[in-house]
Amino acid sequence: MMDKDKLKILAQHLAHPEGEKGIEIGEMMNATNIGMTLESIQALLIEDHEHILEIGHGNAGHVKSILNRAQDVQYTGIDISETMHREALKLNGAFRDQADFMLYDGEKLPFEDKTFDKIFTVNTVYFWKQPVEYLNEIYRVLKRTGTFVLTFGLRDFMETLPFTEFGFTLYNTDEMEEVVSKSYFKSMTVFEKQEEVKSKTGDETMTRHYTILTIKNKNNEHISKRPERKMGSS
Repeated sequence: MMDKDKLKILAQHLAHPEGEKGIEIGEMMNATNIGMTLESIQALLIEDHEHILEIGHGNAGHVKSILNRAQDVQYTGIDISETMHREALKLNGAFRDQADFMLYDGEKLPFEDKTFDKIFTVNTVYFWKQPVEYLNEIYRVLKRTGTFVLTFGLRDFMETLPFTEFGFTLYNTDEMEEVVSKSYFKSMTVFEKQEEVKSKTGDETMTRHYTILTIKNKNNEHISKRPERKMGSS
């Protein structure tokens, strides 16, 4: 078991990977989060010629999986970490024509309104300072027919991880639905999933419980804010 100082450092790197340790954490995050990431990519239902935004791409070792989903897909990744930005560029040199990466401040999305067909983010919501305002930023840059996929580990599971007491804001599904309902988004579909993963603090495996929210911004007055709930496991 890690001591408190090491857990604090791990938590800091999970939020904002930096330097050599950050590169190592980025590789570990890509490996431990790949199941959640691939499920999220699948939920986007990517089609030909679409422009995809990923918020918090980490080392972006999964970009090929996005580009292979359909013909002529364009990918943009943004991150607050210079270390992850450099790693993403290094790992995805072969996809320069289809993938680009940007640093940003973690609050304002540096894009014009209605830029993207699909947007997704995995395991970043814990670090959003103003979640409703941030969701409204995502709404702004998403095309009106677009889809936003928000994936996060559930509070009850995340509270069992010793590093989440340091700077993580945790949510269960209903708590996140409540936050989304305060934003401009109009409808949600809920998928609750679980998977066996290796711990970030050791070699033991655990069952991770997480939620994929597929969020739409159709301006249709007949769409209820009440989410359709679908249960699933992987």
